[in-house]
Amino acid sequence: MEWETVIGLEIHVQLATESKIFSGASTTFGAEPNTQACAVDLGLPGVLPVVNEKAIELGVRFGLAIDAEIGMKSAFDRKNYFYPDLPKGYQTTQMDYPIVGKGHVDIELEDGTVKRIGVTRAHLEEDAGKSLHEDFDGQSGIDLNRAGTPLLEIVSEPDIRSAKEAVAYVKKIHSLVQYLDVSDGNMSQGSMRADCNVSIRPKGQEEFGTRTEIKNVNSFKFIEKAINAEIERQIDLIEDGGKVVQETRLYDANKNETRSMRSKEVANDYRYFPCPDLLPIHITQDYVEAVRESLPELPDQKCERFQNELGLSHYDASVISASRAMADFFETVQSKIDDAKLAANWVMGELSRLLNQDDKDITESPVSADQLAEMLTRLKDNTISSKAAKTVIEALWAGEGSVDEIIEKKGLKQVSDTGAIEAIVDEVIANCPQQVEQYVTAEPDKRGKMVGFFVGQVMKASKGAANPGQVNQVLKKKLDALC
Repeated sequence: MEWETVIGLEIHVQLATESKIFSGASTTFGAEPNTQACAVDLGLPGVLPVVNEKAIELGVRFGLAIDAEIGMKSAFDRKNYFYPDLPKGYQTTQMDYPIVGKGHVDIELEDGTVKRIGVTRAHLEEDAGKSLHEDFDGQSGIDLNRAGTPLLEIVSEPDIRSAKEAVAYVKKIHSLVQYLDVSDGNMSQGSMRADCNVSIRPKGQEEFGTRTEIKNVNSFKFIEKAINAEIERQIDLIEDGGKVVQETRLYDANKNETRSMRSKEVANDYRYFPCPDLLPIHITQDYVEAVRESLPELPDQKCERFQNELGLSHYDASVISASRAMADFFETVQSKIDDAKLAANWVMGELSRLLNQDDKDITESPVSADQLAEMLTRLKDNTISSKAAKTVIEALWAGEGSVDEIIEKKGLKQVSDTGAIEAIVDEVIANCPQQVEQYVTAEPDKRGKMVGFFVGQVMKASKGAANPGQVNQVLKKKLDALC
């Protein structure tokens, strides 16, 4: 039987506020456990929550960016359940009146087609604390620093049909929240994580199958692997005569499998009721328009501009614009050298290679945009060759000095003196009689490729310092003269 996968995602995004959603406690990451949770976060008697206005604004910013309905009236509810790291016994969230209603996000699939994914809603809520199991032999520790941290939970429609589509959607949301300054999107620090709802059904059937939810997956790679593992598990289960049970599961990356965590609760199990301590929030159309005015250029707009104004290909423009940090880096380099293609090639090429090699984000790059632009300026004015430029960028990466210092210290200045190049060419021709004979006797249309051998020999003899363009010209002239 041929199966179809149905996936819906709930993405939790930590909002970029300095303090928590209902208190003045700090949200700074990495503090000592239990040093950033106040009486409000712990729900102690006699305290009252106050909504962080910044969280409202960030929610509206995101809603406008996905062309969503904005909740002119939004309200908070209590979602009741027991977790050891939920000190109040309930989570303050939004149920009937979310800050963001229906919207959509367009993703680009591998074959270049664009697919629209519906967003059901996005609501504000507080995060719980964190249970710690390491360093507590036979016990668990509780860190409540995250308790009360503001989250925006973005709920998609079940429009996604594969793990790759799911990853494309999560990457698009990740890009959007960073562009909007809604969140830093740091998945390794828990600023963004996804719950993946997965079901399968016979292809052509309209009715959904029973879904399971994989909780708290926090990397693009694991989202893809977890969904594929769950799809495979559900197909094997059904084809062996079993039934999928609605439940919450965890992904075990070491074993590449999902395992049962608990039975899936439904809304009634949580006994939602309006939070008695927080009044509904009413915002005006003027407020919404003011937020709209503050929106930056978004990834799709930037991608289009890079193509129309700078002449980049769709592929180059989409790769660079996917990350705001990379787009900013690229634009700084491009503005200084006025050569978009060259800037794009080096940002996407050597710089990205070094970033991947050391597992760094572009915001952590030891080579600044100014340094890369300076190096590319030396490449454009023929001070150095492309090969030497790779040596320079590696030296910049290692912190060995400025561009000019590295060029001088390593003797990378390109030889453009025609007389010097002719002398090296003559020496190479004299040392390679057999290859020269092959060149002379070859058909004219095949000689072009054969020049490459001699270019390589000249570059080797000059220790990479000869100007490749001039070498080509001189070689061709001298070799053709022998024919």
